[in-house]
Amino acid sequence: MSQNAPLRRIWLCADDYGMAPGVNRAIRDLIKLKRINATSVMVVGPAIDRTEVDSLKQELANNPDCALGLHATLTAPFHPLTMHFRPLDGGRFLSVGNTLQATLLRRFDREMVQAELLAQIMAFKELFGRAPDYVDGHQHVQLFPQIRDVFIAVVKANAPQAWVRQCGRPLPVKQRLGNPKALLLDILSETFRKRCNTAGVAYNPGFAGAYDMVRGGDFAAAMTGFLQGLPDQGLVMCHPGFVDETLLSLDDVIDQREREFGFLSGDDFPRLLSASNATLSRS
Repeated sequence: MSQNAPLRRIWLCADDYGMAPGVNRAIRDLIKLKRINATSVMVVGPAIDRTEVDSLKQELANNPDCALGLHATLTAPFHPLTMHFRPLDGGRFLSVGNTLQATLLRRFDREMVQAELLAQIMAFKELFGRAPDYVDGHQHVQLFPQIRDVFIAVVKANAPQAWVRQCGRPLPVKQRLGNPKALLLDILSETFRKRCNTAGVAYNPGFAGAYDMVRGGDFAAAMTGFLQGLPDQGLVMCHPGFVDETLLSLDDVIDQREREFGFLSGDDFPRLLSASNATLSRS
């Protein structure tokens, strides 16, 4: 790569703040180290009390370049904020697979989805005293049919300066075929971007970070791949965390969160950014 090429500014976003105390602590540590520059808050999570919010605010005050977003959540094992949201499974949102299926079958009611997304934005504003810098979706639910149009409309009306996350990769078609999960996100994101363009809602120009976290693997190698071809202001999602009882009760992505934290907090990550001509800078 030419030494004269301008640095690519990327967003490295840690999802799931509010899911568990160990996840929160890992994210705050990375903000303090300036190894991430965005985090998405799950306002329906069990670890989003006043202490956890104030601790995050303190780290953000010390690192004002770090963006703060809402991690809109409409899938299990979490519960809705609104009373009448349907369909549910035992009082909880449906699993991500069942949610996608239900949206394809058009089983969701627009007004119920709208009310729940609005409640989550309002909860974010109450907790942090301002609108989110951006809004994304837990398990990429913002991309799903039925939900995407409501999501875009609610964000535009209630957080008009916010951008939203699309999850399409800037790769040639042949290079997309080896990762079925990422390929599905590519397909869903194509329609999502068109709807955002029509609505005048901004979104990230590129995306990376989808891989098999349950099976785990070498996160350094994965991050190297994520940075290849990512455009300026593209976004990489990550899921650092420390394992605790709350996380064990909620999620099947466990040890890989600690592996992600270990790489992002270590010495090899800044070297990879430099070698990739990338920076975690807004400007």
